[in-house]
Amino acid sequence: MMMQSHPSPPEAQALEPMKPITKPSSARSTGPEPDCCLSARLGRWAIPCILLAALLWAYWPTAYRLSKEWNSQDDYSVGMLVPFAALYLLWQERRLLNRYSPKPAWVAGICFILAAQGVRAFGLIGLFDSIERYAMVLTLWGVVLLTTGWRIFFRTFWVLAFLLLMIPLPGAVHNRIAYPLQTVATEGALVTLEVMGITVDQHGHVLVLNDSIEVAVAEACSGLRMLTAFVVVAAFLAYLVDRPPWQRIVLLLSSLPVAIICNLIRLVVTSLLCLFVSDKVGRSFFHDFAGLTMMPLAVLMLLGELWIMSLLVYEPERARTQQPS
Repeated sequence: MMMQSHPSPPEAQALEPMKPITKPSSARSTGPEPDCCLSARLGRWAIPCILLAALLWAYWPTAYRLSKEWNSQDDYSVGMLVPFAALYLLWQERRLLNRYSPKPAWVAGICFILAAQGVRAFGLIGLFDSIERYAMVLTLWGVVLLTTGWRIFFRTFWVLAFLLLMIPLPGAVHNRIAYPLQTVATEGALVTLEVMGITVDQHGHVLVLNDSIEVAVAEACSGLRMLTAFVVVAAFLAYLVDRPPWQRIVLLLSSLPVAIICNLIRLVVTSLLCLFVSDKVGRSFFHDFAGLTMMPLAVLMLLGELWIMSLLVYEPERARTQQPS
C-alpha cells in the first residue's frame, strides 16, 4: 500500500530558517567619498581662493597703509575690528548660506571687478587714498559676485556693506564733520553746566568755569572717535537683532545722537572734576576712565531704543496669540 505525501502544515513552514535580507549595494557603501566628488569640492573652492590671493597681492600696499592709519589715528582705530566682526557675522549665517548652491555670475562679476579697477585708477591718478581703499572693498564685492552668484551676493550684502566702515573718512568729509561736532560739544557742555548753576564763559572752543578753570574742547574732544565706533556697534547690532528693516535703519541712524549725548556726558563730568577736584583728575577721567564707560553706556542706550520701538509698534501676530479662544 503506497503512502501519499501530504503538504507540510503551516507550523512546519514557519520553522524553516529565514534567509538574510540584503540591502542594496548603494545603502551598504560607507566608504570614502569618490575622487570625483572630492575634486569637485576642491575645484569649487580653488577659484575663490585664487581670486582672494590675487586681491590680497594687488591691494597689499593699500592694506598696509590702511593698517598704519588705524594705529596712528584714534578716530578710526575701530576699523581694525570691522573685518573680524564681518567674519563673525558670516559665521552666524553659515547654515543658511549652505542652503544656497553657488551659481557664479561670470559676466556681472567680471564687469564689477573691472569697474572697481577703474575707481582704483581714478584714486591712483588723483592721489586719493580713500578712493583706492573703497575700490579694494568694491573689488571684494566683485569677487563674491563672480564666484557665488546673485543670490548669495544679495544675502551677504549687509555684511559686505559693513566692510565699508573700516575705511577712514576722506579728509574733506572728516573736516566737515569734526568741526560741527566740536561746536555742538562745546555749546552743549556750556548749556548743561549753566543749568547746573555754574558760571561759564565761552571763548571759541574754550570754556572758563567760575572765572578760574579753563576747559578746552579740542578737535580730539569733538566725539568723532565715538561716532565712528558707535556706528560700527549699531550696524553690528542691527544685523544681529530680528527686527523689521525700518527699525534696523533707525537703530543705525541713532548712532549719531547717541555719540553726541555720550560725548556731552563725558565733557560735563570732566568739567565738574576739573572744577571741584583737580585738573589732573579731570584729564585722567577724560582720557582713561570715560573711554571705557562710554561704550557700555552707548550699548545700553541702543538696547533701550530697541525696547522702546518694540513697545510702540503693534504686532498683529502677537495680538492674535494673546486673544482668548
